[in-house]
Amino acid sequence: MTRRWQAPQRGAVDPSFGPSSSGGVATELDADEHWAVPGAVAVPELVELLDLADQGRPWLRSRVLCQVALGEHQLPVPVLTLGSTRADAPVALFVGGVHGLERIGAQAVLAYLRSLVMRLRWDDSLHHQLDTVRLVFVPVLNPGGMWLGTRANPNGVDLMRSAPVDADEPVALLAGGHRISAALPWYRGKLGAPAEVEATALCQVVETELQRSPFVLALDCHSGFGLSDRLWFPWACSRAPMPHVAELHALGQIMDASLIHHRYVLEPQSRQYLTHGDLWDHLYRRAIDRGTGLLLPLTLEMGSWLWVKKNPRQLFSRRGIFNPELAHRQQRVLRRHLGGLDFITRAAASWQRWLPQGAARQQHQDQAMVRWYGPRR
Repeated sequence: MTRRWQAPQRGAVDPSFGPSSSGGVATELDADEHWAVPGAVAVPELVELLDLADQGRPWLRSRVLCQVALGEHQLPVPVLTLGSTRADAPVALFVGGVHGLERIGAQAVLAYLRSLVMRLRWDDSLHHQLDTVRLVFVPVLNPGGMWLGTRANPNGVDLMRSAPVDADEPVALLAGGHRISAALPWYRGKLGAPAEVEATALCQVVETELQRSPFVLALDCHSGFGLSDRLWFPWACSRAPMPHVAELHALGQIMDASLIHHRYVLEPQSRQYLTHGDLWDHLYRRAIDRGTGLLLPLTLEMGSWLWVKKNPRQLFSRRGIFNPELAHRQQRVLRRHLGGLDFITRAAASWQRWLPQGAARQQHQDQAMVRWYGPRR
């Protein structure tokens, strides 16, 4: 049977950065016919997402945020929600597939979602946990880029360089974001052009949750930098401390204490490099300006150089630079990050237990300044 997402056309998306002024672009899935990706442009991660949407009923709620034009076809950007429907429930948001080349990010989010869907059939403790927290999944934000095998979306725009945010000091040539040409990677888009539909969709999800939830902990899964798995937080545009660095330090402290032997390096992205146009900088700044719920955004940057080191032949494959190509290594990577993603869920659900207040917050602030913004050892 052919299944199709019931979704608005691309033109229905508000061109501004943020939710549609009409109240949103997402539509609920039809009960009988959900979606289909045209066979000529099948994206395996979207096919798996369809399977999970079917298997996760009635607990998993699914919507389409927008459609992305790819030639004569339209590819959906789905969002799936699991857990509490209370407006004031804390939120854990998982994002993948922002860069089409980095398929392992989408696969990590899907692997975690699949484990939850399977556990829903038998795990009472999970059902109890989901009474207190809302999990939101956007595993494939850039389906057009995933099909094309490009970092950018089908318009040639790098979504993580496209926000209206400029770094406060010079950035690396090209890699820091540029407006030279869509033929070059890290292209920001034309100055003053409407926001890319995928970026607007992500903004809609984040800001809708922030309007009702007091706390949103977001994890955006990427790959391609260094030998270590890094958890980056804002700013990407500045070396100055973010306003909630104390909260991030407290999060790191409970992660070190409870996620035993983890491999993550928690740090501001600015410790490695600066960029223009970071979407999470933009969303975090808007959350502060609007005074809504607290947003703590993290970017998981999986250290793909380690996979290349173990299998140097991957250097000769554009996909191999960003993804583990051997099946056993891919399974090992996905297995390793299940614990990390589950930690994000638990931290969001119990945010009031660890979020520092008063004198404790000041102590975390002081420790964070020494750890991340003092002289490097």
